[in-house]
Amino acid sequence: MSVRLDKWLWAARFYKTRAIAREMIEGGKVHYNGYRAKPSRLVELDANIKLRQGLDEKEIIVKLISENRGPAAVAITFYEETEQSILRRQKMSEQRKLNPPIHSHEKPTKKDRRAIVRFKNINESIL
Repeated sequence: MSVRLDKWLWAARFYKTRAIAREMIEGGKVHYNGYRAKPSRLVELDANIKLRQGLDEKEIIVKLISENRGPAAVAITFYEETEQSILRRQKMSEQRKLNPPIHSHEKPTKKDRRAIVRFKNINESIL
């Protein structure tokens, strides 16, 4: 059985739609056996696929080929994630927990705006 890479990634539930899977492949986020792939690439058993999902990078080995998208419990049988990949993802997850991103979505207060204006005026006077 031959299945396109974009269709297999969709069936294995890595991406929600085939269009998203196609975008990821074309954007260079998916590597097939160490090389950038095209969406039409045919998937083979025991192939090594590296892909990005959000902040995580996974390295998987193809164990079953199917073009039908089914329940998640079935989709897990399509592939096996390598031990190195699991350890790397856990390590990155721990680092993200220890160093959360610092950004505020709050609008600056009047006091904050005055401080910004003062800072800009000081910098303009220096130039």
